[in-house]
Amino acid sequence: MTGEAAIWATGALLVLCMGFWATALIPEIVTALLFFALAMLLKLGSANTVFTGFTTSAFWLVLSGMVVGQAMTRTGLGRRLARGLSGRLGRSYPHLVGGLVAFSFALAFVMPSNLGRIALMVPVTLALCDAFGLGPGRPGRSGAVLAVGVATPILSAAILPANVPNLVMAGTAEQLLGLHLTYMPYLWLHAPVLAGVKGVLLTLLIVRLFPDRLAAAGAIPEPLPPPTGAERRLAVILALTLALWMTDGLHGIQPAWVGLAAATLCLMPRVGVVGADAFGQISLRTCFYIAALLGLVALVTETGLGARLGHALLALAPLEPGATLRNVGVLTGIATLLTLLVTANGAPALYTALAGEMAQASGLAAMTVVMLQVAGYATIFFPYQAPPIVLARELGGVSLRDATRLTLAFGAASLLVAVPLNLVWWRILGQLP
Repeated sequence: MTGEAAIWATGALLVLCMGFWATALIPEIVTALLFFALAMLLKLGSANTVFTGFTTSAFWLVLSGMVVGQAMTRTGLGRRLARGLSGRLGRSYPHLVGGLVAFSFALAFVMPSNLGRIALMVPVTLALCDAFGLGPGRPGRSGAVLAVGVATPILSAAILPANVPNLVMAGTAEQLLGLHLTYMPYLWLHAPVLAGVKGVLLTLLIVRLFPDRLAAAGAIPEPLPPPTGAERRLAVILALTLALWMTDGLHGIQPAWVGLAAATLCLMPRVGVVGADAFGQISLRTCFYIAALLGLVALVTETGLGARLGHALLALAPLEPGATLRNVGVLTGIATLLTLLVTANGAPALYTALAGEMAQASGLAAMTVVMLQVAGYATIFFPYQAPPIVLARELGGVSLRDATRLTLAFGAASLLVAVPLNLVWWRILGQLP
């Protein structure tokens, strides 16, 4: 199927899959398989496009992250790390949530991969929950996991190299518009509101939506036994992995391949820390979900549906020179809507491709128009919009209902509070006329 028919059929498939993923009317893995089946049966794209998710670094980082998470749980290293953090985060449940949110943001400065940070932190968070009496089924356990799962992709949007959408935006802006984004100006422009204010909002919402208390707060835990050989080997593997992640700008090896090597080492006989049977405990349904999501975004782009959606939004957008407040609101809304349609990873490519036209229509500088999208793709309403949240939910055993309750509330609070404050901050900096 080609041309106009392919565009309409892809649009119908987009609505169908996003609707099922958002509402969970059928299991996520079934929706993923439905996408693969319909896309190929209807010949909407080549197999290379439909199954492109399996060849992306994101798929392999998810898979390797799950192996490392299993290793941390089975060896007990996750519990040991949690014990080290427990003294700093154990004063109260709000303090635990706020500490996890802050730590998730701080980790983004030294570890460039959202999915890698999720894979590292969720097992530690679960061990912390166990230490504080937040067992399975407790709302506080869901709150703690979601603190890491939501803070990791959303707050890291304020750090240029720490987020896939940021890198997509930067690469597209340089290629199409000749704009070069730099680390510190980007951080200064976005961090105070999109990280600071939204971090506080996230903490308050989690404490409100998932109220709980720490049963072991203030208690003196029993001393742990000395580290085992498996724990020591895993610590070395993780240290080397983190070092390579932190220095990827020097050696050029993508975080996914570093993570894949770490996962392989964990499973290797004698050298590794867990048996090959640990692979059988991995939920491949999450990996297939990520692959389907990325394949759908690629299909939307290849068929031309993405470009058509973008130009349709631009045609309806009431942009005009001099109407700064309205222009800012409309452009942020376009980025938010694109994120809803094609996820946070796909939206920057479409938005940035239209940035030149939007700058001409609004009278704003091209750099300002490009930067406005960050607040848009950092505002999500459903977990499917950000693959790291999906991975955290799966690893942490959080229901889709609980995750959606938080993302809907957080998305609304971001639009009502963070976006207006971001406008004020930009005016203070002189970024807006």
